[in-house]
Amino acid sequence: MSRVGRVERTTKETSVTVQIDLDGTGAVEVSTGVGFFDHMLDQLGRHGLFDLSVKTDGDLHIDSHHTIEDTALALGAAFRQALGDKRGITRFADASVPLDESLARVTVDLSGRPYLVHSEPAGMAPMIGSYDTTMTRHILESFVAQAQVALHVDVPYGRNAHHIVECQFKALARALRYASEIDPRQTGVPSTKGAL
Repeated sequence: MSRVGRVERTTKETSVTVQIDLDGTGAVEVSTGVGFFDHMLDQLGRHGLFDLSVKTDGDLHIDSHHTIEDTALALGAAFRQALGDKRGITRFADASVPLDESLARVTVDLSGRPYLVHSEPAGMAPMIGSYDTTMTRHILESFVAQAQVALHVDVPYGRNAHHIVECQFKALARALRYASEIDPRQTGVPSTKGAL
């Protein structure tokens, strides 16, 4: 069974192509024009063991918002597509990932219902290179909306903005990996409703 999702999204602001293979080896090829965001998507693919290809051309002459947002929307849609009917998946998972002084705790339910709870330390540096740190929450909101998953992300402490954001992506990668893995004991869809 192939669990690959591919989404192309084109607007007046961006052109995005995303492909994800949930059963990959962590091979990643990413180009959005936003260096730190590329680094975070690389973390997502490598630590999730997803084969991930992302190509985005956006209106970076304005700022990085549209590029990041539309990429996150396409990524969520591709992830949902790759899950298919969700037969045999583990469904629920969590992961905690430290990065030096920071810690991220992520819990996910591949429920078919989009919901985000997100907390991170206040007072972070506003920018990491050309990456606006307020975009982290928006990336997660956009991903959740299209992937249709319930996602809880908590960073209870941390000082360095790079570490605070990066540990979130690493923990997200692990939680999505574990939740989307096939459980050999699960013969159907893991829901009393019979559908997710």
